[in-house]
Amino acid sequence: MFDYVKGLLEDKRRTEKGCFITVDNSGVGYRFEIPSSDFEQLPDKNSEIKIFVSLIHKEDTMYLCGFLTRETRDIFTILTSVSGVGTKMGLTLLGEFDLYELISLVQSQNYKELTRAKGVGPKLAQKIILELKDKLMKVNIAGVVSETHSKIPQEYGEAVSILQSLGYEDKEIQDAFKKVSIKAGEAQEEVLRAVLTILSL
Repeated sequence: MFDYVKGLLEDKRRTEKGCFITVDNSGVGYRFEIPSSDFEQLPDKNSEIKIFVSLIHKEDTMYLCGFLTRETRDIFTILTSVSGVGTKMGLTLLGEFDLYELISLVQSQNYKELTRAKGVGPKLAQKIILELKDKLMKVNIAGVVSETHSKIPQEYGEAVSILQSLGYEDKEIQDAFKKVSIKAGEAQEEVLRAVLTILSL
């Protein structure tokens, strides 16, 4: 129904119930609940902002969740497809782990680390990994760079493969890497984050 809303950040607040923002678009205020990790990256009030939308429709209520990038919204949708992972748990997981770390934990089946997220016990963590490993990891991120990516430094093959698993085409990935200034020895996580920022523009 909604893909994104662009407007002015009218309000942002962190409460015991979560992190919330209000975006004014042509005189209509849209209220979103967002992950705490996105909350930390918000601009000042009255700045222009683009929020990717997930409409949550339950029997007795309807509300919006918002994300700074399309990729985070898409991962949220995949997370909440797991039985036992509701909206709050999905937001909690995205607040605790960035996309690179979350995908890596699922692929490596490191359920113990997933229990760092509030409310995630060992059984639920193992269930998340079992149900998500095929959805999140369609390719092996062993660090092997395909011939198509020969212009991308080989040490970032893991980041490339994660981007492939998220559905990006080879040309999109190559073009995004060209726009990112990579420092010698820069961590995979930082490179992936920078490339995802370019791809979400």
